[in-house]
Amino acid sequence: MSKEKILIVDDEVGIRSSLSGVLEDEGYMVKAVESGEEGLDLLKKENFDLVLLDVWLPGQDGIEILKKIKEINENIVVIMISGHGTIETAVQATKLGAYDFLEKPLSLEKVNLTVKNALKHKKLEEENIQLKEKLKSRYVLIGESEAIKRLREQIKIAAPTNGRVLIYGENGTGKELVARLIHEYSHRRDKRFVEINCAAIPDDLMESELFGYVRGAFTNAFKDKKGKLFLADGGTLFLDEIGDMSLKTQAKLLRVIEEQKFEPLGSTESISIDTRIIAATNKDLRKEIERGRFREDLFFRINVIPIYIPPLRERKEDIPLLVNYYLEYFSTEYGKKPKKITDSAMELLMRYHWPGNVRELKNLIERLVIMIQKDEIDFSDLSLIMVPFPSQDTFMTKKFNSFQEAREAFEKEFIRRKLIENNWNITKTSEELKIERSNLYKKIRAYGIEIKRNKA
Repeated sequence: MSKEKILIVDDEVGIRSSLSGVLEDEGYMVKAVESGEEGLDLLKKENFDLVLLDVWLPGQDGIEILKKIKEINENIVVIMISGHGTIETAVQATKLGAYDFLEKPLSLEKVNLTVKNALKHKKLEEENIQLKEKLKSRYVLIGESEAIKRLREQIKIAAPTNGRVLIYGENGTGKELVARLIHEYSHRRDKRFVEINCAAIPDDLMESELFGYVRGAFTNAFKDKKGKLFLADGGTLFLDEIGDMSLKTQAKLLRVIEEQKFEPLGSTESISIDTRIIAATNKDLRKEIERGRFREDLFFRINVIPIYIPPLRERKEDIPLLVNYYLEYFSTEYGKKPKKITDSAMELLMRYHWPGNVRELKNLIERLVIMIQKDEIDFSDLSLIMVPFPSQDTFMTKKFNSFQEAREAFEKEFIRRKLIENNWNITKTSEELKIERSNLYKKIRAYGIEIKRNKA
């Protein structure tokens, strides 16, 4: 583990010596100079984690040097020290980005503690930045199809507004991703993004999750609980699968939207909020309205900006981009060497209908990164996963009149699947099936299996 580097800038030789000795004893790498100009020259050549900077210096004073340090690197932690400090100087230094202000005569114990706290604070800030960047990298809309380009444009237009958004899309298309992107590009990005899945929470618990409650509101309510609406104040509340919300809760939500206030369960006091609502559904809400399962007035309230996410089967040209993105993502996540995918394997992924959409593709790639030990993912690694085995499709749904008929159907599909696995290479397939090449040809003709000769 590398040691933190500290620069001391003070014109008093005794201060430089005592501070250097104490900090070096604590394990820090220390350099000391007597003027601000020398300090600036060093900072241009070397990276330092922290600077102890005297206010009164020959030449440019500490306040001027502080300004220039922050111009060189705003992330350097600066602690000001002075024997003639004033409140005005301390306030000015703080406004310019100084972490703390210490007065002479210095308590070496206090200096040591302040340096430790400052470096700890810096480390936490850096970790926070890294975490935010890592989280942002998870929320990327991958694809260059016309459908995705339109979707990006819609997000860009909707995000800066306070308009309520209703996201339509099948399961696994990325409705939460779109909601998070809208939040990230909005002026609410520094506030919370709070999610609640209406399909996953029982009706009798939905209201307490959404509105919260006060102590004593019901049995086992031993303390106050903040609801999702309150937690999202100033930010965004994402109501996933809103089509599964009960009519009773819909009525209460409608009132919140209209009045921008609510009462926690068991309370008579209203809480005012400023919460943007983004909802999502995989249902046709207009049909749900006709069936009496969804309130029409709520629909019009939340459907201010409708956004549709196409299923993956409607944008197959994006599959290679998604595959390569998740190959790199999960290789990094699991500390593995990045894998490549062969053309034949990619072709199979392109042909697949993806009923689970992007979520299914993501899960598949994660499984392949973990389980495949080779550097390259080939057709054979995918075939058992992507090509339906005949017993699942044919034999479970079709009735056969005899054992012979069932056996022939199985044999036909088994041969076809092996041919696909081997890119329609007859010789290789016959070797795997352990039958003569001429015999395999006879079976292919007998079963009417079409050979794709351009791939043989």
